[in-house]
Order: sequence, then C-alpha cells, then structure tokens
Amino acid sequence: MRFSYTTTEAKADEKSLNFLLEQLAITQPSAEQELKMDWPNPHHCLLNIKRDDLIHPIISGNKWRKLKYSLCHALENDCSHIVSFGGGFSNHLHALAYCCKQLNIKFTAIVRGDYRANPSPMLQDLSQWQSDIHYVDKLTYQRREKPEYLALLQKEYPDAMIIPEGGSNTLALQGVAEIVNELSGHYDYIVAPVASGATLAGLIHATHQTSCKILGIGVLKGEGYLEELVQQLLPQSYGHWSINHEYHCGGYAKSNIELRDFCRDFYQQTQVDIEPVYSGKLFFALRHLIQQAYFPVNSRILALHTGGLQGAR
Repeated sequence: MRFSYTTTEAKADEKSLNFLLEQLAITQPSAEQELKMDWPNPHHCLLNIKRDDLIHPIISGNKWRKLKYSLCHALENDCSHIVSFGGGFSNHLHALAYCCKQLNIKFTAIVRGDYRANPSPMLQDLSQWQSDIHYVDKLTYQRREKPEYLALLQKEYPDAMIIPEGGSNTLALQGVAEIVNELSGHYDYIVAPVASGATLAGLIHATHQTSCKILGIGVLKGEGYLEELVQQLLPQSYGHWSINHEYHCGGYAKSNIELRDFCRDFYQQTQVDIEPVYSGKLFFALRHLIQQAYFPVNSRILALHTGGLQGAR
C-alpha cells in the first residue's frame, strides 16, 4: 500500500489503539498540577501545569500526542516502513524511532547535516534502535515539504508512510486536541511552546468553541512564519490565539546564562525538569508575562509541558 505525506482525519480502530498503548506502555491521562511560584503576580493568576513530560520516558510529551494517530494509521494499514525528517537533536525523530523499534516497523530518518564524525546522543540512540539514517545537506532538507521531492522519496520507498517533520499533519491535531478533554476544569489561557506548529494548532482547534485563549511562545526566530505554519494546519481561521516572539533567546536551541539559570532554579523550586530549548523558554516567558500583568486579574492559566528533555543532552 502507498502512503501519502499528509493524511486526512480518521477514527482509529480501537483494537489498534489498544495494541499501541500496550506495546509502548503509555501513561494517560497525564498529571495536571498547580504551580506555586515565588514570582511577582500582581494580577493573582492561578498557574497550573499539564505534565505531558510524564506520558513516557522516551515518547515524551507532545511527541506522543502528535504521533499517536499516525502510528495507528500505520498499524491498520500493515505499514512496514516509516520515513521522517529532523535535525541532529530532534525529539521527534527520537520518539518516532523508538516507537518503530517497539512496533517492529523499519524506520528511516532523513537528518539535516552530516553527523557521521560526531553523532549526537539522539543519533546514537537511533543507531542502537537499528534506524536507517540518511544525512542530507541544508538545500536538500529545505525541500522536505516540496511535492516533487516527496514524490521522489515515495518512489524510493514505495511502501513507506512519510511523516512530516515534527509529526505535523492533520492526524497530529486529533492527538493534541485530546489534551483539552483531559482537563479537570476551565482555563482562561493555555500556553505552549511553538516550533513546528502542530501542538498549537491542535489546541486552537479543540478550544475554538470556548472562551479559552491559546498563547504560543515561539522558541525560534519566526515571526509570521510560525503563524503561517499553524494556520496551514487548521481547517479554518480562528481568532482566539496568538504567538509571542520575545523569548526565543536568539533562535532555535539558542539560550543564554539567564535562561539556563532559570531552568536550574525552576527545578529546585518545583522538582519539575525543564530544558532551554522548549519548556524552559515557555516558563521563562510565563514568569515575565505574569510579572508584567499581561494576563487579566484572576486568570486561570495552564502551561503545557511538552517534554523533549532528551534534547538537553
């Protein structure tokens, strides 16, 4: 069977879904807990955290949410091979490679840059899990969404399911939207880091008929670009969301001493692990925004911990 790059929304077969949960030992629903911080809080906001980092020690956070229904689709169609894209420290490739190993599906990772002389910890894991790693140059990688390049890949791997970078397809929205169904009560804001756009798009789609606002914290330089990524995944335009671009600290995977010190202090105060690529920038931004009275008085805020702690290696 041939698989396409994008997939349409479909209801997963209960048998395949239960098999997936059992084989991967997924813990759901993830915990939801209050964060009592010593930050200045002039508007008396309530801050809770959704602990998607605890879903699985390897398939962590939004990676499981975004991959869940793509993996179900693969199982239901007897897919024997999955191909996807990412950088040398990609949380997405790491999670997907582990899933494929556990499900006995061949996995091919198309990686931006050549790490053969000095493979990252993530790539070392992929090698141990018998993944097929193809290193490509920057210009080739930039074609990863182009129809003609995807057609060539599909010809090279005729029986493969091709999953986009970050797992960002329509099936990802279904998995992310389930976060909202798990919540214990109403929130005025849900706040999450933004890189590939699928997590934010899923949250937006799931809450568009409520009064909840969705705020993304951009973790890379991408004003306009990130908004476009999100909008492309949505079935229509919604008006209850925005992305803040003031806390990327210089770009994707860039950080500074203040951010790294913040991550360490945050753990000491909460015993919640965060890293400077995604979750660190999320909570760093929240501290500043709450301190600056960005949110209305008595706002109930949920911060989504999207996992990805392996990337800090």
